[in-house]
Amino acid sequence: MNFRRRRRDEPGVDLTSLIDVVFLLLIFFMVSTTFIRETQLRIDLPEASGAPQARDDDAIEITVDGRGDYAVNDRLLLNNELATLVRALEEVTDGRAGADARVIITADATAQHQAVVRAMDAAGRVGLVRISITTRQPDAEE
Repeated sequence: MNFRRRRRDEPGVDLTSLIDVVFLLLIFFMVSTTFIRETQLRIDLPEASGAPQARDDDAIEITVDGRGDYAVNDRLLLNNELATLVRALEEVTDGRAGADARVIITADATAQHQAVVRAMDAAGRVGLVRISITTRQPDAEE
């Protein structure tokens, strides 16, 4: 009997699936970083002279952009209704609002006065009474 020897194939690693996975991860991270930039509000602060105060890390920040859209602690709200803003503040405070809690309103210089007053009203309805408004120092050229 004459037995022929079979050729053995060299063992190898197929990199096609690995390249596909790396490519999909690349696309995922590119798309997710785009979403992060879209949730930030662009704010141009009004000018005021005065001594700057120390920033409180525990303070609740309400941001109002030029169109009147709100964000509470950098979380953009669905609409600019008073009830939505009140619910967002209640979630942030967990129902423990009091005289010691502090609210910082950061409003764009072109925001309507009504939008800022609505933010103050929502804070008052939740029981937050210590309210500050963010400004920037005037330019030295003026």
